[in-house]
Amino acid sequence: MDSDGKEQKLRLVFVTHEILISGHVLRRIETAICRLELSGLMKLPEKYHALIAEGQPKIREIVVTEIKLALNKGSLIDAHGIRTFIAL
Repeated sequence: MDSDGKEQKLRLVFVTHEILISGHVLRRIETAICRLELSGLMKLPEKYHALIAEGQPKIREIVVTEIKLALNKGSLIDAHGIRTFIAL
């Protein structure tokens, strides 16, 4: 999880997709994910942020990006140019 100023970013990486969550107090979301306690996640419209209690997570944005992989001489290269070697 990265933090720049008060807004935080939480990056979740799966085999086929990457999810970038922006908001505040995201540590609680990270903890719920690690404990397998999270049943859903959604962006909260800005007009409702004032209704959320202090210390509770507020999600401003969720971006889902497909990870495209290319096979190149026994390794996979993702869209970011990160190479993962495969034992053949």
